[in-house]
Amino acid sequence: MAVTSAISVSDLNERAKAVLGSDRSLNDVWVSGEISNLTKHTSGHYYFTLKDQRSEVRCTLFRGARNSLSFEPAESMKVTAFGSVDMYVVKGSYQFNVSTMRRSGTGEMYLALEELKKKLNAEGLFETSRKRGLPGYPRIIGVVTSPTGVAIHDILKAASKRFPADILLAPVLVQGEGAAASIAKGIELINTQNVDVVIVGRGGGSSEDLWAFNEEIVARAIMSSKAPVISAVGHEVDVTIADLVADVRAPTPSAAAEIALPDISSEMRNLENKMIRAYGSLSSCISAMRSSFSILDSKLSVKRAKEKVDVNINAVNELSRRSSFSVRSSLNGKNGVFLIIDAKLSPKRAEGSVNQYMMNLDDLSVTADSSLLRNISDKRKDMNSAEQRMNSIDPMKVLERGYSCVEADGRALVSASQISENSNIEIRMRDGKVKAKVNEVIMK
Repeated sequence: MAVTSAISVSDLNERAKAVLGSDRSLNDVWVSGEISNLTKHTSGHYYFTLKDQRSEVRCTLFRGARNSLSFEPAESMKVTAFGSVDMYVVKGSYQFNVSTMRRSGTGEMYLALEELKKKLNAEGLFETSRKRGLPGYPRIIGVVTSPTGVAIHDILKAASKRFPADILLAPVLVQGEGAAASIAKGIELINTQNVDVVIVGRGGGSSEDLWAFNEEIVARAIMSSKAPVISAVGHEVDVTIADLVADVRAPTPSAAAEIALPDISSEMRNLENKMIRAYGSLSSCISAMRSSFSILDSKLSVKRAKEKVDVNINAVNELSRRSSFSVRSSLNGKNGVFLIIDAKLSPKRAEGSVNQYMMNLDDLSVTADSSLLRNISDKRKDMNSAEQRMNSIDPMKVLERGYSCVEADGRALVSASQISENSNIEIRMRDGKVKAKVNEVIMK
């Protein structure tokens, strides 16, 4: 067919607009439907869709007309709108310009939703007490969502910046016919894979787009999940029954990944702080033990024990010397007395007195000797006891019984924690030392 004359797209749309405007059946008519996809523009204009069970039409409610309404339009509200069909020439789409409207109900879908909420709430599905906490470090996270939607990409992106974990996807339908059954089946399937936590959700959309997450079958599946469930449906302003039943609600899919996984940078900082505190505590403990060992070592020193024995021996010798001097002094004194008496007494009487004094002297000598011997015996017992105590604490005596002492850098080691692999040590035995290198440290 030959092209005689062509009109522009704008001309075509203008002609269509004129036809629609001239058709009396499309102007000044009342249209009943349910409000959906309501957008309140900053200019004051409202844009929404008016729908029934089979069709929908885009509508505009300009600021002047909106101000004349006696109620505030809302999602799922059943209304009867008065207006005319018009063509939006720029985009070539027709719309219904609403000049006024009356409220005629809350909408069948909204009423059904409210009834389902009441039913599930009465059964305790929304109770906080039945909701479970999330694992601190999940190994596998199951995701129930569309494999082609933005939700899975947002989850993977957010998870890559958090703590490492495997992401297992159960691909499902998230809107349209059969979506609710698909989501419920996906939750059931993902729970057979030993996942630690489940994220159920999708990106934003209209109430109709999100409606599958308001279905009872999805709520039952979430409640029956073995792993705790994070619901991430739409945006923060969207609240579905899935959000109310889930153990945790996330405002977005990205936020769900951030809730499920800890921040690796924060965890590393916490670990470093704990290691620093542990090292400080260990250093303090080692210092205290070294101080105690030093005090004990000074008490167990062989040299110090020998000094104590020498002191005791010197005390015994001094006591012996003093006893001998006392006896000699006593004998000399008695001898002087005998000489004086001998001069005063007759030989016979003097002889008797001398004999008497000699017997007394013998008794005194015996008594002195016995006392001296007892003192010496007691001191020797004390000395032997001290020597035995010294031997019992003498490290060399312990070595002679078959034990050995491990040293490093000139100090005794008492714990395996003081030794590291490839370090040099000395093993002291009763007849010498052995130098060695540590191959492995095995703690209890």
